[in-house]
Amino acid sequence: MSYRRYLIGRDVLLDGRTDKGTAFSIEERQALRIHGLLPPSIASPELQVERFMENLRNLPDDLSRYIALLSLQDRNETLFYRVVMEHTQETMPLVYTPTVGLACQKYGLIFAKPKGLFVSIHDKGHIYDVLANWPEHDIRAIVVTDGERILGLGDLGCNGMGIPVGKLSLYTGLAGVAPEYCLPLMLDVGTNNKTLLNDKYYLGLRQNRVTGKEYDDFIDEFMQAASKRFGHQCLIQFEDFANHNAFRLLAKYRDQYCTFNDDIQGTASVAVAGILSSIRITQRSLSDNIFLFYGAGEASIGMSDLLVIAMEREGLSVEDARKKIFLVDSKGLVVKNRPTGGLNEEKKRYAHELEPITQLSDIVDAIKPTFLIGAAGQGPAFTREILEKMASFNKHPVIFALSNPTSKAECTAQEAYEATNGQCVFASGSPFPNVEYQGKTYIPGQGNNSYIFPGVGLAVVTCRIRHIPEELFYIAAKTLSDLVTEEDLAVGLVYPSLEKIHDVSRSIAVSLAEYAYEHNLAALYPKPDNLDQFIKSNQYTANYRDVLPSKWDWPKLN
Repeated sequence: MSYRRYLIGRDVLLDGRTDKGTAFSIEERQALRIHGLLPPSIASPELQVERFMENLRNLPDDLSRYIALLSLQDRNETLFYRVVMEHTQETMPLVYTPTVGLACQKYGLIFAKPKGLFVSIHDKGHIYDVLANWPEHDIRAIVVTDGERILGLGDLGCNGMGIPVGKLSLYTGLAGVAPEYCLPLMLDVGTNNKTLLNDKYYLGLRQNRVTGKEYDDFIDEFMQAASKRFGHQCLIQFEDFANHNAFRLLAKYRDQYCTFNDDIQGTASVAVAGILSSIRITQRSLSDNIFLFYGAGEASIGMSDLLVIAMEREGLSVEDARKKIFLVDSKGLVVKNRPTGGLNEEKKRYAHELEPITQLSDIVDAIKPTFLIGAAGQGPAFTREILEKMASFNKHPVIFALSNPTSKAECTAQEAYEATNGQCVFASGSPFPNVEYQGKTYIPGQGNNSYIFPGVGLAVVTCRIRHIPEELFYIAAKTLSDLVTEEDLAVGLVYPSLEKIHDVSRSIAVSLAEYAYEHNLAALYPKPDNLDQFIKSNQYTANYRDVLPSKWDWPKLN
């Protein structure tokens, strides 16, 4: 950006985009007039990473590590992303789930420096003016939340800003989307969380949530203002909206704007990828399985809908595919003749002609699923009894405990492997340590959306994809599954190693870009001759940039 070359003196050290810390060379220190403002020793970027990781590992807990990483991001953005890229396995649980959940709960206490935009309901009528205050003009990806359903933690209001910040850090760290293209955004319409409303450190509006027409008009104005300010091809990713808003907002805007909902579509894509990998272990065709979803919200409905598309690719009709899928909500098995009613349109698609059953254990007995997938966010629900039942009628029962954060997981990896005598295929939403069982080491797969949404974002921002049809998420799932090796499967992994995720994201982006160009969805013309090379050349790399001013820009000394 042109403004950076004019930074001189202490301002260079205070700008996170230009600061290199002790990595500034002697020539740079003299030309930028920062000689003497740093210790005389010059460190390589490699040494800086090593020193930071040494400090990070010595901190007392994960929240402290989260704060240290965010502080580094403020201070030296390039070094932050270098740390994330080189130590992905270690830092991703700190930058995002599960630690980000605790950070959101403590947001009022740990807030130090804003990393995005806060647009409140009181800005209604002037949202464009608020967006115009953001200093970057070329914004290509916005992650937005209203904080009503943060992970499995519920309504955290303004404290939910930690989610867009974390997501966009992963856009860059895992896929190489340039950080200056990214904008985290909080739509504050209040909160119904009484604990927060009575918390003197809470930073959001102290009022109950706005709903109905006023809420809808506010969202409409935001979408129009974002499109006007940053262009119609700016990606708007909806994140952690409550079920009652998430589905209808996706349906309302998906064909008007470049938008998707990660809780519905990203979760679906990563789950279907895990399912496609799992059947390579179980040796069953996709349509020969019975899928039982514990939870019937955004995640489970999204997974079910995408799973239907996957089974259609195997030749099943939509009706026959839906017969393979069963949902469990707070009232029990989703059936057509449920006495309590309460079925929305999304659930009705998967309601079966069965007698109502309320207990999960009884449902497992009745359905005898091959896949048991948890996405309810209600904590431990897959008991040893249920896991043993799964193993009793499946040689390799597939257990996905996908709820985040860790405290909300349906079971641990250890519990799953022990209860199934080491025969299960396991994946979770948050990371679990390796499991040693009967002389064998099992590596639990992490079915985290981070495998999907950064690659989707990379494709959108590099090829200017105008709309994101559902087919793109099936392609992303298939691409991700195809990258799982036989060596991965042998140790229980149904996803590639997180250390490969930068390349995984590019592979997904290339597959999506190919589809976009074939279906006239990409606005970047002409189509690059080599999409892989083109996207790779546009990926952000965490290397220090040249911040030396030209001799014509040097300030005159008095």
